[in-house]
Amino acid sequence: MKKIKVLIVDDSAVVRKVLSRELESIPGITIVGTAPDPYVARGKIVRLKPDVVILDIEMPRMDGITFLHKLMQHYPLPVIVVSSLTEKGSVMAMDAFSAGAVDVVSKPGSAYSVGEMARDLARKIKTAATARVKEIPALQASLPAVTSKALSATTQKLIAIGASTGGTEAIRRVLTRLPRNAPGIVVVQHMPAQFTSSFAQRLDSLCRIRVAEARDGDSVLNGQALIAPGNFHMRLRRSGSRYYVQVVDGPRVHHQKPAVDILFDSVARYAGANALGIILTGMGADGAEGIRLMKEAGAYTIAQDEASCVVYGMPKEAVKTGCIDRSIDLDHIAQAAMNHLGAPAI
Repeated sequence: MKKIKVLIVDDSAVVRKVLSRELESIPGITIVGTAPDPYVARGKIVRLKPDVVILDIEMPRMDGITFLHKLMQHYPLPVIVVSSLTEKGSVMAMDAFSAGAVDVVSKPGSAYSVGEMARDLARKIKTAATARVKEIPALQASLPAVTSKALSATTQKLIAIGASTGGTEAIRRVLTRLPRNAPGIVVVQHMPAQFTSSFAQRLDSLCRIRVAEARDGDSVLNGQALIAPGNFHMRLRRSGSRYYVQVVDGPRVHHQKPAVDILFDSVARYAGANALGIILTGMGADGAEGIRLMKEAGAYTIAQDEASCVVYGMPKEAVKTGCIDRSIDLDHIAQAAMNHLGAPAI
């Protein structure tokens, strides 16, 4: 089996040594080189042709975000950014996603050991190696909102979205197209703890709807999207006509917390035919079982098509269940959702 070639770019010699040792011990991965900064990395990328680059953010001579922008313009390839668990680091992580990073991994902290980080990083490397790296389009928050001829019919409706690798940009491209009075939205994006707050803040600054990181007990309201916080599951509940969310701890599902299946299962139970499910780009099968349950409960279901996915894993598994109503290009999903939800009740 061909091994995935990885180049590590980090100004810390200790980090380069530890990551090299840990990742080399994992089957299917080989470290072809390391670099202390982007200037050294540039030559090694051309010469060694790695399949995936591991990139630190704060480095001398050139920061990782600036280098990532340049790399995606001249030599695009899958990049995973490493970041510390700080507010500054989480904001930088959002900049990294916008610049074209496939994923972000937190550096080890008090609750996150080197071994756990290496295993997490190895899974992301194997996913990144299959990713379709494309030029990141310019922000399109100024695009006209999608239209609906009967949006007043959606007051009890709800949209549930699940995504993983490549999902930060995919979610942005869906949410920025929605009108201010869109139905309430609940979102699971596979993302480390403390990054989801910055992700929600970034989306809130770009969207017509309000976007926030979910808190336990938050109501699901029209014109608002709630993002599941990293390292917690999010479930939908209903009290009378009010939808709200529970933010809970629990074991990982499909190696993920939050997990899409946890959210979708609860949406099937409490929203049923009032829900619309959307499964976006990502590796693995998370969301496939949940989308099946949603469909069986009467929900309308949409999957991102293969051509527009960074990784056609989660949508593919969802399509294989036979429970997807439409599989369409990413930039048509928002309009398709509003067309369906805005249709007069039968």
